[in-house]
Amino acid sequence: MYFETPPGDRLPAIRTMAMPKDTNGLGDIFGGWLMSHADMAGAVLGFQRARGRVVTVSVNEFTFLRPVYVGDVVSFYTDVHKVGRTSVAIDITMFSMRNTDGREEQVRVATARITYVHIGADRLPRAIPAD
Repeated sequence: MYFETPPGDRLPAIRTMAMPKDTNGLGDIFGGWLMSHADMAGAVLGFQRARGRVVTVSVNEFTFLRPVYVGDVVSFYTDVHKVGRTSVAIDITMFSMRNTDGREEQVRVATARITYVHIGADRLPRAIPAD
């Protein structure tokens, strides 16, 4: 499930500030920076749900809704979309907190669905335990 507004009943999986070093050649926050952090945020919940190591197997979708600016504090909220035998699909909703005309606002900037596979020490897929 994607969130329309930041959920009040949970903390973000990751929260970070967009810095000048995260910009592309034109001064905009690089989309790959947002994707990288979304992947890490999804892996945190994937690890918790699988009760062990997970690896990214697929970026099922990634939608950039609004730009992220230098100085924005970006929060990555996660939710389990689907659990399979060895995989877990995680929905990630990203919000930027920014100061606009002297007031703070939360802006939904992107959504993503990323699938992770639970693996063992042998790096082979392992069944995800039932809840």
